[in-house]
Amino acid sequence: MIREYLVVFIVALILISTIMLLLHLFSGSETMESETTYIRGNIVLLPLPKIRKEVLSVEEALAYRRSIRSYEDKPLTLEQLSQLLWAAYGITETRYGFKTCPSAGATYPLEIYVVVGERGVVLPNGSFLEPGSYKYDPHSHTLKLVKRGDLRYELYRAALNQEWVLRAPVSIVICAVYERTTSVYGERGYRYVYMEVGHAGQNIYLEATALGLGTVAVGAFYDDKVQKVIGAQPDEHPLYIMPVGVPKKTYRISEQEIARYIEDHRRELETG
Repeated sequence: MIREYLVVFIVALILISTIMLLLHLFSGSETMESETTYIRGNIVLLPLPKIRKEVLSVEEALAYRRSIRSYEDKPLTLEQLSQLLWAAYGITETRYGFKTCPSAGATYPLEIYVVVGERGVVLPNGSFLEPGSYKYDPHSHTLKLVKRGDLRYELYRAALNQEWVLRAPVSIVICAVYERTTSVYGERGYRYVYMEVGHAGQNIYLEATALGLGTVAVGAFYDDKVQKVIGAQPDEHPLYIMPVGVPKKTYRISEQEIARYIEDHRRELETG
């Protein structure tokens, strides 16, 4: 009888050990798969864009949008970064490759770079995206590593020591290749490029607001220094730096507050 119990015990122990080993192996392969799903050498495959329904309405995003310069010491998720880049300049039409921004003659002069700080973007498996400068390809919805290292201090110095550029985990830098538009529209093409970067910047503002993030449009910087920091091409001219982070304080306003403001000013018209 003792021998039978011993055999059963040994068999049970072997089964438990085998199950534990399989679980460990499965867990390890899942982690490896997660890493290879998003990182392929110098290319980051961003999570596919989501057209989410249970988020802020357009009206709410417009009402709550503010320039936010103070951020928590927290990373963005890769999915948040994916959504921001898609909102800025992603593909919304698959026959001609039209994007989220209107563009004069569909010339699309903008190029988007991302400066990622140390532990600035967390991956789904809990590890962090390598710090550096990345260039966004909207057609494949990927990032390509251009320069390695935490470049936030250099970008901060190039941006006239604006603290939010240094503190944000991520900064989106929008550049323009003017010739794509001016070759079609001449000198007036410059105006169209500036309009387009405004569209892209507002898209980032609204998407950041919808994601519970904060950003601010920065236009004061040394163009040549920013170009060098991010590793841009000679014909790619920086127009905007948009630091993005988890805000220390969010902004909210109600319909009633807006209504009271409008009514007060209407009364001033009547009494004036």
